[in-house]
Amino acid sequence: MAAGVLFDVDGTLVDTNYHHVVAWADAFERAGHRVPMSRLHGLIGQGSERLVETVLGHTDEAIVDGHADFYAPRLQRLQPFDGAADLLRKCKDSGLTVVLATSAASHDAEHMLDTLGVADVVDHVTTNDDADASKPAPDIVEAALEACGLKAADCVFIGDSVWDVKAAQRAGMPCIGVLTGGIDERVLREAGAHSIFEGVRDLLERFQDSLLGELVAAA
Repeated sequence: MAAGVLFDVDGTLVDTNYHHVVAWADAFERAGHRVPMSRLHGLIGQGSERLVETVLGHTDEAIVDGHADFYAPRLQRLQPFDGAADLLRKCKDSGLTVVLATSAASHDAEHMLDTLGVADVVDHVTTNDDADASKPAPDIVEAALEACGLKAADCVFIGDSVWDVKAAQRAGMPCIGVLTGGIDERVLREAGAHSIFEGVRDLLERFQDSLLGELVAAA
């Protein structure tokens, strides 16, 4: 059986979430809206248009563009989480198809892939540009499955946000949660995460006892 692991990127593999929070806060403020950073933090992981609509009740392309403007200077400051590249390589070496399924735009995803330095082990990248709706809708996940010829029942999703958990569930696969995005473990469990790890290094060190180990054993 062909089996795969789908990774969120922001907050899961690369330390981006708080950069996004500041960029969103600046974008809303430039448009005349003062939005608490604590509220914005809980929304990271959705696509840009969906996030703005969640906050304002309607879309606003000027704010979406503003986020891009304020976030761009931060791209050079992004760092992968400890163990991110090693976990991706472990998955690949174990025979799993490795897919990045992110709500980010394609140009941001390309930069994060370069930051991770793992282009040689990633089989496919699906971004917000490949889906009609961003997480928590399952579109990005389903597009990744279709592109790689995988079945949801033979895959595991790894993410840091409630939106990752819900997108995976709606696509028919379990989600492993990591705490590096800053979302509380209780919140992720209540959303339906199968299991929780401190981060990707923790997951790598307990690979055999995790859903990933079970997936490899069954494949």
